[in-house]
Amino acid sequence: MKNNEIQQRLRQEAKTLLEQGQVEYIVGYETGSLKFTTTPLLTKNKDDTDRLIVNPFIVNNLSVYLTEIKGKVGIVAKGCDSRSVISLIQDNKIAREDIVIMGIPCPGLIDLKKVELLLSKDRDELGNITRDEDRVVITIDGKEKDFPITEVLFDNCLECEIPTPQEYDVLLGEPTTPISGNVSKRTSIKELEATPREERWNFWKEEFSRCIRCYACRNVCPACFCQRCFVEESEPQWVLPTPKWQDNLIFQVIRNIHVAGRCTDCGECERVCPMNIPLRSLTRKMYAIVDELFQYKAGMDKNALPLLTAYEPTEAEDFIR
Repeated sequence: MKNNEIQQRLRQEAKTLLEQGQVEYIVGYETGSLKFTTTPLLTKNKDDTDRLIVNPFIVNNLSVYLTEIKGKVGIVAKGCDSRSVISLIQDNKIAREDIVIMGIPCPGLIDLKKVELLLSKDRDELGNITRDEDRVVITIDGKEKDFPITEVLFDNCLECEIPTPQEYDVLLGEPTTPISGNVSKRTSIKELEATPREERWNFWKEEFSRCIRCYACRNVCPACFCQRCFVEESEPQWVLPTPKWQDNLIFQVIRNIHVAGRCTDCGECERVCPMNIPLRSLTRKMYAIVDELFQYKAGMDKNALPLLTAYEPTEAEDFIR
């Protein structure tokens, strides 16, 4: 099923949900103000459903809005988004009966920054970007150029394990399979692990020296749902308000511990970072540690206990050091 067919079905489903009173709000995507971009659409108006879109640029993890909306919600969810919804249900932050999930199988999303780097062109200089199966076709000065789709997908999409939503009320489109045989071209976890400890320390010191502590990574993360963050505490004061690299590092380390077992590797933290700090190297490492130690992946079973609230007597204890 093509995106335009999925889009038409989505609009009809969303409109019907509002007309029949099954939900009070619809959360989806509409065209953004910048070229090729999309932006979240939150509406109670059935006529607004004609603005809903589905394309290779629907990047936001919309589940982040669910804890703020009061009332029943119909939400558009990709594979990683649906896992975030399940994780919120596990943590009793939302109730399953209050959510209607319109699932969209996700074959991967296009990273506009990668497109710009690939072509040495600003997105405003491009005529069009379309996906054709495993190729991406880009129009420049009226001429078409095509590249393997893996050249322009987000890193987390290249490593996505579950592109089809785990939980849904209606699935818009056919289930899709993970992209195989591809790895991120950015600084990989294995490359970082292979470097000497001092060199690795200097790498993160340099990266977090650039952090302006805007908290975009925290604010966009569905797993960061605390009403009051530890960085805002003054008794005790965990970090200074001035963005020094030591405090920036502490912030990210503690944040990663807090979202352990909740992170679905959606990549939003890294995508929104205005300083392009490779935050996913940290979150993906924690994701892998949780899987290795506890054989646990976030957002897979809404009836399962959250990772850090469950204990099995058979668990190995050698991780307690």
